[in-house]
Amino acid sequence: MDITSIIIVLLGSTFGLILRMFIQNNLKLNVGFNIQNTSIVNLIASFFLGILVALNFLNNKILLLFYIGFLGCFSTFSSFIYQLFVLFQKREFMHLFLHYLEVITLSFICFYAGYCLIQIIK
Repeated sequence: MDITSIIIVLLGSTFGLILRMFIQNNLKLNVGFNIQNTSIVNLIASFFLGILVALNFLNNKILLLFYIGFLGCFSTFSSFIYQLFVLFQKREFMHLFLHYLEVITLSFICFYAGYCLIQIIK
């Protein structure tokens, strides 16, 4: 990896981290059920990933900036796993299972919605 690629990844990851922290600390959504800000970030990231996949970028610098840099730092897989672990420690197995299904299902739906949006626009 050359220095230009490293700078591009750092630039994308900086903006991804800033946006994730802003959403996690400031966004309070009431959508009829309890959804955590970490899950909201993952749903937004899935939507953007669907858009990027549909756009099918071949430019390596764009892939580094958005896929690896921005979405790599914006999405929060480790936070999702930590949430599951906390539920496991509390022995809230039903809540753990439902939270897992919720995030995986809604993330796929958001990914597909972003992908379909671009397909419709094309």
